[in-house]
Amino acid sequence: MATRIAYALVLLVNSILSWIMLSPWAINKLKHLTLDYVNISCDGGECYGFVAVHRINFALGTFHAILALILLGVRSSKDGRASIQNGFWGPKIIAWLGLIVLTFFIPERFFIVWGNYFALTGAILFLLLGLILLVDLAHTWAEYCLEKIEFHDSRAWRGLLIGSTLGMYLGAFAMTIVMYIFFAHSGCSMNQAAISVNLIVLLIVSSISVHPTVQEYNPQAGLAQSAMVAVYCTYLTMSAVSMEPDDKHCNPLARAQGTRTASIVIGAIVTMLTIAYTTTRAATQGVALGSKAGAYAQLDNDEVEHGLVTQQPGSHREMRAEALRAAVESGSLPASALDESDDDDSEDGHAARDDERGSTQYNYSLFHFIFLLATAWVATLLTMSLGDDKTSDFTPVGRTYWVSWVKIVSAWVCYVIYTWSLLAPVILPSRFGY
Repeated sequence: MATRIAYALVLLVNSILSWIMLSPWAINKLKHLTLDYVNISCDGGECYGFVAVHRINFALGTFHAILALILLGVRSSKDGRASIQNGFWGPKIIAWLGLIVLTFFIPERFFIVWGNYFALTGAILFLLLGLILLVDLAHTWAEYCLEKIEFHDSRAWRGLLIGSTLGMYLGAFAMTIVMYIFFAHSGCSMNQAAISVNLIVLLIVSSISVHPTVQEYNPQAGLAQSAMVAVYCTYLTMSAVSMEPDDKHCNPLARAQGTRTASIVIGAIVTMLTIAYTTTRAATQGVALGSKAGAYAQLDNDEVEHGLVTQQPGSHREMRAEALRAAVESGSLPASALDESDDDDSEDGHAARDDERGSTQYNYSLFHFIFLLATAWVATLLTMSLGDDKTSDFTPVGRTYWVSWVKIVSAWVCYVIYTWSLLAPVILPSRFGY
């Protein structure tokens, strides 16, 4: 967990640094700190804005790409490369900062092409990945609750499932009402259409989830999954209409009184925190992507010899090891018990237990690949926010029609993915064991 948090913090710091570089404020402050001795420029222009954002995120993306290649095929902490993932933080931080410096020696033309094509593609893939994982999480949550109810007849889990379902639906409808009141005035056709389409599709998808045919092929489908998808897609729609420009006077939040710089800073930090959390969760949730991390790794040849005892054990530790081998041979214990015994029987008896000796908890290479896509999304989000807003030293994050439409379309795609997960067993029963 500490490792994942550390990588998330690096992404957070990198994202905030990228956002600061959108404005000449950063360059002016840096020049001021050096008593105007350092004149920072890139190919004759200032080192802030579109190119600077892509330089910084390209550096972190390259960092994760290198780690993904180095850690390819690592399945347990017994692989010597596993320590690269969980340790060596000093050299890794230095390498990350060094890559940032090196990117400022790359011509601007490269980053213009990179940002307009490659980063945009990576951002789209990152959004699709997040939607797939959201649908998978909805199914996993509902199935877990149903399993607890079925096998343990737990009233607490039944109440939790029903309460969370009702709560999420109430939240979705409450957000819809708020959007109609504040963001769907006369002349705001875009908002009216987005809100209405979301509400209609929400009701259709919920109806499909409880349709008798769907229930016949997938008895665990129901309103619990639909509620989670509904509240998330409604949130995306509300986020879209609340972050659009106010050129048509359809966004009262953009006209809200108060310290504009403070509101922009807080909004940017919250956005970056959300991205860092979402990326970390997606990178470690490999089930939906077919990752086999977490499955027990096969022991080496010299570790699979679980034969009968042929000689007198020489110590208590050997006696315990022989007993475990016999239990594994008979099927009473899983093979992973042998690795657990190795952790417990350390030389001093107090060594920290290695919970990845049998198998890594997540796919290391996939983890870094998703972080690579996240850097593309951050760069695209920030550079698509560039506009003519000069009322603050800092640039608002995501306040463009492009970002609003990305969120609206993402909500629609999420509905499509979830609907397909409901209808797939009906349309292709042979693929799902029917």
